[in-house]
Amino acid sequence: MPTNPKIFTARSSTSYYYNSRRSTILTLCFIIGFTGFIFGFTAISKRVLGGYNCKYAEPRSVSVAWDRRTSIGKGGGAMVEKESGLTDGEYKRHKVMGFVGIQTGFGSVARRRSLRRTWFPSDHQGLQKLEEATGLSFRFVIGRTSDKSKMSALKKEVAEYDDFVLLDIEEEYSKLPYKTLAFFKAAYALYDSEFYVKADDDIYLRPDRLSLLLAKERSHSQTYLGCMKKGPVFTDPKLKCFRMFSNEDVTIGAWMLAMNVNHENNKQLCEPECTASSIAVWDIPKCSGLCNPEKKMLKLHANDVCSKSPTLPSEDD
Repeated sequence: MPTNPKIFTARSSTSYYYNSRRSTILTLCFIIGFTGFIFGFTAISKRVLGGYNCKYAEPRSVSVAWDRRTSIGKGGGAMVEKESGLTDGEYKRHKVMGFVGIQTGFGSVARRRSLRRTWFPSDHQGLQKLEEATGLSFRFVIGRTSDKSKMSALKKEVAEYDDFVLLDIEEEYSKLPYKTLAFFKAAYALYDSEFYVKADDDIYLRPDRLSLLLAKERSHSQTYLGCMKKGPVFTDPKLKCFRMFSNEDVTIGAWMLAMNVNHENNKQLCEPECTASSIAVWDIPKCSGLCNPEKKMLKLHANDVCSKSPTLPSEDD
């Protein structure tokens, strides 16, 4: 009868030693592998069964405080405080094409809710995909208040969405120009960006079209973009500083007119309705932004012309 090749009737001492050693190694590998499986299963169980919420290791929301010891005549030094703790003062600036700060306030909870249901993603993955696709970073920008209940509510919102820049300045309507100045200081401290964009929480924005606008080739290294309304510029020759107006947009516009920058007037940034080329939509001149933005934002987003129409090149391209 032919011998079954799978059966060995004899083995030398050398082969026995080899197979015994091999069995020991396999047993050890099995124990190590099984231990790893148990460890991995335990870790997953804590997340899935134990209700553990896995947060990003690096918080996206940050607080920016000013080191007033260096603020006299120098503009101040920024200290960046993450939600997980205070840094050592050295913050690595994130490189982006543009940083978009959505100016918001304590009375704008409903507006932020509508924004997160439309063009501003409410989850980390969605926001990261948007930033990777456009080269732009987006954060809500807000100051502080002495009202403990409002600060407590804000803290909960930050913990849930993690998409804020918190400024060390009182959030008050009459101080919006000062908040705007603090915003630009914070934006520069946080981001190594080609453009710093100030937007409000009551406009409907198309980030993809904004990205294309900012990516255009420009001969001037310093450019100010916006819907321009020319007017006089007031300065104080003794203090050598720019005048603060009651409206923060007028204030910034006046500052830019006094500087050696290229002014680019683009009406697509303030369209009264959605078109195939509109970048930002708001109800001008009826309202300073969208009228009743909490509802209007959702209504616009449901319109395919606003949210899904292809981005067309502008006439300047």
